[in-house]
Amino acid sequence: MRKPFTRKPFIAGNWKMNKTVAETKAYIAEFLPLVEDAEADVALCVPFTDIAVASEALAGSKVGLGAQNVSWADKGAYTGEISAEMLVEAGVKYVIIGHSERRAMFGDTDKTVNMRTIAALKAGLIPILCVGETEQQRMTNKTNAVLRKQMKAAFENIAVEDAVKVIIAYEPIWAIGTGKTATPEDAEETCAFVRSLFSRVYKKVAAKKVRVLYGGSMNAANAKDLMAKENIDGGLIGGASLVVGDFVKVVKY
Repeated sequence: MRKPFTRKPFIAGNWKMNKTVAETKAYIAEFLPLVEDAEADVALCVPFTDIAVASEALAGSKVGLGAQNVSWADKGAYTGEISAEMLVEAGVKYVIIGHSERRAMFGDTDKTVNMRTIAALKAGLIPILCVGETEQQRMTNKTNAVLRKQMKAAFENIAVEDAVKVIIAYEPIWAIGTGKTATPEDAEETCAFVRSLFSRVYKKVAAKKVRVLYGGSMNAANAKDLMAKENIDGGLIGGASLVVGDFVKVVKY
């Protein structure tokens, strides 16, 4: 039995550092006809070098274009960064902010995640804001404390009318790219906790509107069970989004 959604499901593919321009063209040409009847909102978050060709290929379709990072600055001496204005001009609608790989390998902090989120919202982008704990933090019962700290910092100085536009992705770091995944019950419990943290900062009615995704190795085999849970509104999909057939199965869970 399909759960009655009050929030429209959202499935985003995070390609990470994969796919050339030619591969992007081929993927989208195959993908779009297969998801025309999808009931969820769908997005492809591609590398910066693929944005131009993806924007052209996705034009007029129901699939939104996403980037994988955004600068907190409007312009200036920030070698290697891309501004929100640049992304909007290129046709981007969504942007991933605070992914665990950006935090662990490229120095993103709770503070810079907040700054990037504010910049994205100011430009009209929809942030896909990532939060989550490591395996060590989970094993030492620190999950809730970590999420509480990340959520509080991420939404600092953001008004409720902007906060409800943010899509929150709970991604247990120990489950990203490992093949491990939380049970649907565990994922639901933590996603519900994330929503409760949002309601502590904003009104409960706002918390009911915000979409919370699960980002820990969701795939064709487990998507249906995860998506059946009340507080899981979609997925941020890594490896399973790189193959058209696999990602279509997730989109059409």
